[in-house]
Amino acid sequence: QLQLVESGGGWVQPGGSLRLSCAASGFTSDNYATGWFRQAPGAQREGIACISGSGGRTNYADPMSGRFTISRDNAKATIYLEMNSLKPEDTAVYYCAIDVSGVCHLTMTYYGRGTLVTVSS
Repeated sequence: QLQLVESGGGWVQPGGSLRLSCAASGFTSDNYATGWFRQAPGAQREGIACISGSGGRTNYADPMSGRFTISRDNAKATIYLEMNSLKPEDTAVYYCAIDVSGVCHLTMTYYGRGTLVTVSS
């Protein structure tokens, strides 16, 4: 059974940091593109960052560039999102995703159920 399970969300004050994790199971290859998305209340889902299947290319959406860092540990089958200098507008449900083509797309093949991040004072 293919499964992505996010963790690490919660409440944080503006300017704070969080590290999200995503445990992948059931996937038989390391050559998948892995990414993070988010969806704020009343808004459409947006891409945050993605690593290509080969690991040779990492892309970030402009609003997160310099504040967020995506990484993955193939041995642990885990994807991470390090978030710094968080702002109230970063409040959203955060989803990890995998694309079996190995290429980062705006819409990926599989998504987790998400973890809520709330940034407020």
